[in-house]
Amino acid sequence: MGEVNLVAIEEYAELKQRHDFLKGQTDDLTNARVELLKAIDEINQTSQKQFEVTFEQVKKNFAYTFQTLFGGGRAELEIIKSDDILESGIEIVAQPPGTKLKGITLLSGGQKALTAVALLFALYLVKPSPFCLLDELDAPLDESNIGRFTELLKKFVGNSQFIIITHNKRTIAAADAIYGVTMEERGVSKTVSMRFNQERGEAEAAHHAVTVADAVRGAQPPVHVEAVGA
Repeated sequence: MGEVNLVAIEEYAELKQRHDFLKGQTDDLTNARVELLKAIDEINQTSQKQFEVTFEQVKKNFAYTFQTLFGGGRAELEIIKSDDILESGIEIVAQPPGTKLKGITLLSGGQKALTAVALLFALYLVKPSPFCLLDELDAPLDESNIGRFTELLKKFVGNSQFIIITHNKRTIAAADAIYGVTMEERGVSKTVSMRFNQERGEAEAAHHAVTVADAVRGAQPPVHVEAVGA
């Protein structure tokens, strides 16, 4: 039978202790994996429900903002069929007045820009922000579209303050206050700010400030549209 191991009992105890430790670690990992997968499933279900609700809201808002900006027409958001709605794509279909219903890739540059603006405000309507900064958003728009763009902005000024960086005269004219940058002396930039009397359409006051921050800091806090012109 061979030699007798006199320390077999001690070795067995050590190996059993090691086995029990590793088994406990394995059980912890297995349980953690099960709990993690369960949490992921709950998150996916909640995200899917919230996505469906938000998507329907954005879809309705998009139809409204599109018709407002284009003066008619029809726009839709469609989910590309997929097994997982969270991994599916979204197709933007637009029909400006006098055209056929088609994908956004077939629209002209100006129509694409205006459709993007409509979608941006459709998202904004779902969760309005108290402060919005728009940088050259109106640059691709023509004169007629600029008018509809500013009219849409005026519908939101009761809930949000807009600061628009623009070079368009019609957008600037629609603002409550203007902040511009000038260089009276070579190499020295100054800001010029002006508020408008909305009832009479006249400038109320003009002053110079060292920086744009100083001009904004000295302004009154009511909600309004501001335009910053370079």
